[in-house]
Amino acid sequence: MKHTRYAFVLILFLIFAACREDKKIDVAASLNPKKMATMSTRNIATLISDSGVIQYKIVAPLWSVFEAVDTPYWLFPQGLYLEKYDPLFKVIATVAADSAIYYKDLKLWKLIGRVEMTKFPKDLFLSERVFWDQRSGKIYSDTFIHIENATHVLEGTGFESNENLSQYRILNPSGIFPINPQDQQPAPVPAPSTQQ
Repeated sequence: MKHTRYAFVLILFLIFAACREDKKIDVAASLNPKKMATMSTRNIATLISDSGVIQYKIVAPLWSVFEAVDTPYWLFPQGLYLEKYDPLFKVIATVAADSAIYYKDLKLWKLIGRVEMTKFPKDLFLSERVFWDQRSGKIYSDTFIHIENATHVLEGTGFESNENLSQYRILNPSGIFPINPQDQQPAPVPAPSTQQ
């Protein structure tokens, strides 16, 4: 009798399981590969080389790669810091931006937010949006630019340069201010008087 009860419960279980309508969940139907990152990496520091020679170092809190879109790109939504090296692995320039996009097939960087570029030893470039076209070897901006070098402070709107930042021009200059090296030194402190 005991075995009959177990057999009866087992048969009921099988009947209910067979009558139940299975709903399949199609996860892939709700996904759009063109809107999803192929890869996302946090807290990266990577070296980029060309023909076996290290050219750049990239440091970023978040790097997302979008390969399935029409124009593949890398996204750095939380900021980017980049160092450019000479053949002896010496830093010759740096770039920092609040966010950045690199269009891989176009070899085009778009730096957005507070963009700060330095060219050693003393040149500083500040802007809100800068493009770096690696194919043509040009850096340019269509926004306000502030440049400091050893002798002048230059300001204006629009900017073009070679990628080494050694030959540049401001398209619509608004000011050129000479820097007097004597103004940069602290004033001498007078010696205390010995007369009473």
